[in-house]
Parts: sequence; C-alpha cells; structure tokens
Amino acid sequence: MDFSFTEEQQLIVDGFADVMNSRSWEKYFHECDETSTYPLEWVKALCDVGFDRILLPEEYDGLGLDWVTLAAVYEVLGRLGGPTYILYQLPGLETVVREGTDEQREKIFSYLGTGEQVLNYAMTEPSAGSSWNDMRTTYTRRDGKVYLNGHKTFQTSGMRVPYLVVMARNADDMDVYTEWLVDMSKPGIAKEPLHKLGLRMDSCAEVYFDDVELEESDLFGSEGNGFMRGVADFDLERFLVALTNYGQAYCAFEDAAKYANQRVQGGQAIARRQLIQLKFADMQVRLTNMRNMLFEIAWKHDVGKLGRGDCSMAKYYCSHAAFEVVDDALQILAGVGITGDHRVQRFFRDLRVDRISGGTDEMMILTAGRAALKNYR
Repeated sequence: MDFSFTEEQQLIVDGFADVMNSRSWEKYFHECDETSTYPLEWVKALCDVGFDRILLPEEYDGLGLDWVTLAAVYEVLGRLGGPTYILYQLPGLETVVREGTDEQREKIFSYLGTGEQVLNYAMTEPSAGSSWNDMRTTYTRRDGKVYLNGHKTFQTSGMRVPYLVVMARNADDMDVYTEWLVDMSKPGIAKEPLHKLGLRMDSCAEVYFDDVELEESDLFGSEGNGFMRGVADFDLERFLVALTNYGQAYCAFEDAAKYANQRVQGGQAIARRQLIQLKFADMQVRLTNMRNMLFEIAWKHDVGKLGRGDCSMAKYYCSHAAFEVVDDALQILAGVGITGDHRVQRFFRDLRVDRISGGTDEMMILTAGRAALKNYR
C-alpha cells in the first residue's frame, strides 16, 4: 500500500504547516484555553488558506477534496499543537449542501473564510443523551407558524454560533423527529454557559426555547428525517475526534522526546535509560496504530468502502491510545509537564473529555461491536 501523499496533498499540508510556523501560537492557545475563548485569530488564518472549503463541493466555492487530504491536514495541525477540536464544524458544512435549502445555504456559506463558528446540531437534552427516546423538545404548528419549545443541554458551541440545527419531536405525533435551522437571535431563546474540564476553547451551554417562532422555510432537511440525518453525519464527527486525539498524542510524543534527549540525570540524558525507552516504544506503537487506522478509514471512505463501525472504532481506540501516550509524555516531562503552562496539560484534559464528547465510549463500543459481529451472522 502506498502511504505517500500526492503532490497536491503535500502542497496543501505544507501550506497549513506554514500557518502553524508563521508565529508562536502556543501563548495564544494557552490564553484562549484559560479564558474559554474561541481562537478566532487562528481559525481565520486556517480559513485564509482554505480549511473550511476542503470537503465542500466545487460548485459551492469549495475545494472538493477527500478524507485522506483532510486527515493529512489534521495530522500536521495537531502535530504542531493546534487545538483541532475547535474545527469540527467546518468540514461538516457539506451537510448543509445535502440538507439545506438554497436560502439556508446562502446564510451559512456567507461565513466562509471568516473563521467564525456558524452552526452546530442540538440533540442532547437532560433526559435524552445517547438515547433519544425521551427527547422532550417539541414543535407545534398553529396559525401558519411553527413554535419550538424545549431545553437542550451540553450544547457544544452553544454560546457563540448564530445558528443551531435543533432536533425536536412533532407535538402531535411524537414518533416524528424533525430538525429546524434556528436563528439564535430570535426572541424566546435563553443560553447559560457551562464550564468544562477540557475542550475549553469551544463553548458549552444550556439552551432553552420558549415558544420560539419559526417559519416552515426553517425546516432543515425533510420532516421526520431528523434521526436519520444525525446518524448519517456521526461518522465524520467521530473521525474528526479521532484525528484530533491522534494529533495531540503526536505533539505530546515529540515534546517528550525532545525533552528526554536534553534532560540529564546521573551523567546522561534520560533518553538513554531503558525504562524511558520502554515508554517511547509503547508510545510509538500506539501512534503508528492510530495513524494506520485513521488513514485506512479515510481511504475506505473515499473509495466507498467505509464500514458502519469504522469511525466509532477509531474514536474509541484513538481516545484511549492518545490518552496513554499523553500520560506517558507527562511522566517523562515530570515537573516540567505538571507545573507551569506546558501544553501537554491541556491535551490531558481535552482527551478525557473526548471519551464523552461526540459519543461516549460505551456507545462507540456498541456500534463497533455490532458492526464487527454483523458479517458472521
């Protein structure tokens, strides 16, 4: 199997590496993490070289590229310390092409190139997480309008996005799950921020809808297709989480390796100690496994062979393998890692959240396990 990039892919990767090397971003990332601030300056710099257009079809002013190219970009951004979890929404704009109306596409794509967060998808509720059976947000039609009522929780990007795609049940037929593109400036919407252990540069919020008035034109996709739309897009979200985890682990590994070759104890660099070398051997194995898994999944997607459980498997494996790499890196960095502002601390916190965010470990196991067994029925 040829693991090399095409000339075009290498040029794209080099372009994003240039952005990362154009300045020392780490102080900025630290400040954004400490203050729970979206790193607009960095995202705008990425969008200036086309990040938000990578998967977007050419007819919508996109680059029309593939998952392998996206994986290569995530790899270089993560390796150089970028908080790539903040970017999950931007490749997903392809969903708007598939599901949105012309008017909705115009609204969303007007943000291309700005680096701004534009939309996210509101599903989770206090009573409905991995299972949507007890979702209580509803929509009701009366007098030619649609009225939305309910409460969404743990809403990623909820404090900043101008639009939310909100899943709700038809109050007259609770078996019908439908999504609506909601302008977050409408009356009747209230938001409360939630503080997180990690992934702090992306906001999290409680969102309340009190008789929010919508038009029929705000319908996102087709009525009753909310559940299937969500399932269709979960693979990309889980793949991006796994890519982020791999990138964080790669960055932590290199930070630890540089330090181990410089840190002298007992007359020699700690990198010459066998116990330290064992850690690096284990870290390298995990990084190699993650990379091979992710690029194989990207290739399978691009040739139409993606399996139902592939991305769930990747999210489950990479979140754990990356956490082990980062934990070993912290052990090697020792006092340097656990005091001060070392970025590996941030990776450690972010990775723990990613075992819940975007789908819990338990749901990833169920999906991947069922897919593994299906061929043997």
